[in-house]
Amino acid sequence: MRNSKTILAVSNLRVERSGTTILDGVSWRVERGQHWVILGANGSGKTSLLSALTGYLTPTAGEILLLDRTYGRSDWRELRKQIGLVSSAVRQMMADDEPALETVASGKYAMIDFWGTLSRADKNRARQILRQIECAHLAERPWRVLSQGERQRVLIGRALMAKPKVLILDEPCAGLDPAAREHFLQFLQRLGKTKNAPTLVLVTHHVEEIMPVFSHVLILKSGRVLAAGTKPEMLETGMLSQAFNARARLQTRAGRYTMRVLPKRGVVV
Repeated sequence: MRNSKTILAVSNLRVERSGTTILDGVSWRVERGQHWVILGANGSGKTSLLSALTGYLTPTAGEILLLDRTYGRSDWRELRKQIGLVSSAVRQMMADDEPALETVASGKYAMIDFWGTLSRADKNRARQILRQIECAHLAERPWRVLSQGERQRVLIGRALMAKPKVLILDEPCAGLDPAAREHFLQFLQRLGKTKNAPTLVLVTHHVEEIMPVFSHVLILKSGRVLAAGTKPEMLETGMLSQAFNARARLQTRAGRYTMRVLPKRGVVV
């Protein structure tokens, strides 16, 4: 019997392309009330896993269930609306002249550069979301004048417009300066704590971006699951050294993490 507490379940996922195995036997389960981090070095399979979850990469084998509905056996166009995605690919496609209010509202229709007429209900909902993401003052500002941090928040608002059960944040801090990054991470902390917040999935290779609100970590390495579990179990020096093929030293303070990469043994610096 399938577990009603399960939001997302990936079982023995395998992706092969041109004779190369990209993902190999990936299994992962996300329960209600959890917020996850997908952590791994470049080339570990993070992007490919996201592409499979959002329907842009067809698995060679395995099964993906979202809300007890199986990919390939349900209308994926409708099922995909349950997963919000914030990524650099989406950010680069936005229209320069589009006001933030329209950008957020267009998320209901999964359209970029929305050309239709928004209903009053859509506008009211979009304004409500702008308040939720602390961007009400940006409603009429066009995309071209928004800062990188503001754009990321607006894209989160756009994703929330469809009322997703899962919100995937694919390296959302890329391109942010240190102050903007910290402000954005504090915002994520508040968002994850709000009532009825979607399940957050943060994809990163920086442990410094893992906020206290995140409860679990999936670590990928070379297309496989190295480990998955609670944050205290996963974020420890030995595990991260293995994940990044480096001598690492992990430190924690006030629920935040920092990782220092040590010189290779025998190397004088």
